[in-house]
Order: sequence, then C-alpha cells, then structure tokens
Amino acid sequence: MFDGKFTNTNPQAGKPVDSKAVKTGRSIVIGIVAVVLALIIISSAVSIIPAGNIGVVTRWGAAHRVIQPGINLRIPFMEQVVLMSIRTQKDQVEATAMSKNLQVVTSSIAVNYHLDGAQAMKVYQDIGTQYTDIIVAPAVQNTFKAVTALFTAEELITVRDQVRIKAEEELSKQLEPYNIIVENFNIINFDFSPEFQSAIEAKQVAQQAVETAKQRLLQAEIDAQATVAQAQGQADAQKALKNTGALTQEYLNYLFLTKWNGILPSVMGGTTPMIDVSQFLGGQK
Repeated sequence: MFDGKFTNTNPQAGKPVDSKAVKTGRSIVIGIVAVVLALIIISSAVSIIPAGNIGVVTRWGAAHRVIQPGINLRIPFMEQVVLMSIRTQKDQVEATAMSKNLQVVTSSIAVNYHLDGAQAMKVYQDIGTQYTDIIVAPAVQNTFKAVTALFTAEELITVRDQVRIKAEEELSKQLEPYNIIVENFNIINFDFSPEFQSAIEAKQVAQQAVETAKQRLLQAEIDAQATVAQAQGQADAQKALKNTGALTQEYLNYLFLTKWNGILPSVMGGTTPMIDVSQFLGGQK
C-alpha cells in the first residue's frame, strides 16, 4: 500500500559530481575547437597560385596587389585572391559581314591571345575576369566587318593571306588599350551565297577557256615561226650552193635519181632538159 513516500533506487544518487572529469572534458572540447580554428586561419592565410596565372589580391573587395605563382601569404578573412590566367587562350567566333561589292560573307575565325601579366590588376579593376566575352569577342566581330568591307568577295579568296594580316593588325590595335595581346588571327573559311558560288565557278571555267585559247594561239605562232625559219634556211642553203657553183648538173641528176621510181615518162617534150640515165645504167639502152 502506498504510504506517500518516494524511495530513490539509483545507487549513484546523492554522490557528489567529479569536477575534475568535467574540467578535463571541457579542456578537450576547447582544444579541438582551437585546433579547428587554427587550421581555418592558416588555410585562409595561405594562397597557392598555379603556374600560368596571376593572383589579384582584393582587400575588402577592392584590388590591392598581385601575387605570383607559388605559395603566398595573405591576411585571413580580410583579403581574397582572384586568379587571372596569363596563358595563351583560343577563342573561335562565327562572324558575318558585307564585302566591298556587297556580298554577304560568313566566316569562322580562330584567335589566339593572352593577358599582359604585368597589367593583370588593371584588367581586373577595369573589366573583371570576363574580359573574353566583354572585350575580345565583340572586337573580333568588329574587326572582321571592318576588314571585309575593304575587299571584294573575289579578293577575299584570292588574297586571303593579306586579309588575315590586315585583320590581325586591326584586332591588335583594338585590344592593346585593354592590355590583351593578340598572337594569331586565323580565318578558317569564307562562305558565300549559293548564287555567288555558282557565279565564281562559271567565271573560273571561262578564265580557264581563255587561258587554253591563249596557249593554243601561242603554240600556233611558234609553229609558224618554225616553218618560216625552216623555209628561210632552205632558201639560204640553195643560194649558197648557187653562189659557190656547187649546184652542178651532176648534183641535180643525183637529186633526180633519189626521187625517181624507175619508170620513164611515156611522153616527153617541151624545153625541159632531159637527164641521160644511161650513164647511171652502165651504158645499157
């Protein structure tokens, strides 16, 4: 029967708490927290900059200084590091423009460029890290349009290397104020309308036909000159024989016999002198 009294059945109840164990536990927790905080602070104070990059150190968000590749120290929490690549970067752009003779030209352009490392902080201050999209790509488009307008569609094909050199020079001028250095400007292809392509092919066929006709005419002139020279040579030879007296009756008889087929003509007359063939036949008649 319940008599209104409670009985404590816990054998540990009533014993004093071990203050030494409590202090030890607190010390362990504090030590762990201290180690973690120390690691966080150390990691925040060290920055490793990979090769091919420049680190721009910002202090409370404002660009303060630059650091080189390798291990660098900074003020924890106060300073942050932004990486700026100084490696060669390649950007390929599709561009459309109008030629000097108002033909629509589409081209794929590949550009190699890099950031001037000595001016990395200025680029970050003025443009930020997205300088490719903000500066380079629009400059390539503008350059292609400006240079293409200086040439006809046919010239874009026939003097393509001149177009490339001109475009590279123009792009370098546009990007130099932004401390971006152009290494190479390459025009991968030129695409024109189907109608213009057909016209170009027809023109090339016609030019080939003209060249062929010129070659034939030149060969005919060479052959004619050779014939004249041969005839002149024969005339000069005959004249020389006549002047030296070598064109004798005996020589003429020899020439006749080399051409004679052995059959005597059935009718002879007129004033043409006849050749006595008996002297060549051993006196036989």
